Amino acid sequence: MYKLDLPIDQKEAAAIERRRNQELERQNRIFNAKVRTIGVDVQGLQEQVHDRNLQEHRENERDEAYASDMIRNDKIAELLQRRREQDIRTLNTAQVEFRALNQQPQSRREWDLNNPDAKKIDKPARVHDDDPRCGIASLQKFDGEDLNSKERKKLMAEQMREWTRKQAEEKRLAEVRQKEADRLHDLHRREMDQRACELAKAEEDCKRAINDAVKDYNKSLADEQAEKKRLSEEQDLDNNFTEIMNHVNGDMLTENPDVAQSAFGAHRVIPDRWKGMSPEQLEDIRRMQDLQRQEKKRIEEEEQEREKEWERQRLADARAALLMEREQDRVRKGLDREQADANNRLGAEQKANTEFMDKEVYTNPPTAAYFQQFNTSSR
Repeated sequence: MYKLDLPIDQKEAAAIERRRNQELERQNRIFNAKVRTIGVDVQGLQEQVHDRNLQEHRENERDEAYASDMIRNDKIAELLQRRREQDIRTLNTAQVEFRALNQQPQSRREWDLNNPDAKKIDKPARVHDDDPRCGIASLQKFDGEDLNSKERKKLMAEQMREWTRKQAEEKRLAEVRQKEADRLHDLHRREMDQRACELAKAEEDCKRAINDAVKDYNKSLADEQAEKKRLSEEQDLDNNFTEIMNHVNGDMLTENPDVAQSAFGAHRVIPDRWKGMSPEQLEDIRRMQDLQRQEKKRIEEEEQEREKEWERQRLADARAALLMEREQDRVRKGLDREQADANNRLGAEQKANTEFMDKEVYTNPPTAAYFQQFNTSSR
């Protein structure tokens, strides 16, 4: 049996009593027609306004504290920025002073390329015409641009006048010599014509004698060539006969297999001398081919035996798989029957339970007092 003489918890009883009083007050406010007509909980709203004002006051104080912290942080950041800028200016000033003292432009390695007064202090391109700096490809001195051009032009003018005078004198002398040469040429031409007639006659006599000598010489050469040709034909005939006999009795036509043997080994031959394999070698090749055919036939028979064995193994596996599948079907059908029996049994139990609840437990219908208990609380 239940133990009903337990001591009462004062704290729990006070909490229950407090909730009961709050519920009565709430019912008085809700079920009171005047208060319900206004429809506003003034005291609750006042408390909410007070809480809201208190929250805003706290938020304002917090915002002011944040603002004070931000102002202080801004001042600190400004001081740090000023200190950093002062440090940068100090470093820049020290860098400028160091460059002004220790890094003068004159001390740079490329100062000779960037010096604005380089052309003023540089040496001229050439000091005189025979300056050794003016080489073949210097392009510093061209024809007519030497330093003594005035004296040279004056000397050239005097030289030109002297050349003109000499040319006029030479021209006059040339005309005198040309007239004398023309006279001598006419005399020489007449003499040469007379000599040409004499030479032409002598040349005809000489040609006639030369033709006779050439005819005799050609006849002797023809006889000599005919004799040489006869001897050459006899020599060629003997050589051909000798070559034919060498070929007939040589290793090529007699097909001597020894000449095809290579000096690099007994298993190698010389292709241009080899006349084919000997009957013994052909017999060895045929014997090896027969052995290979027998070996291939044996391998094919073994392969067929393996294929037959694999086929028997495959059929046995398929038969075992079919038996296993049938056994699984029988097991699955037995499980389905057991599941159906269990479902029928559970259905019968649930139906009996439902009839028991409807007929034995839920026997009293709800009365008017059951419906009157609603709308009696403020909740």
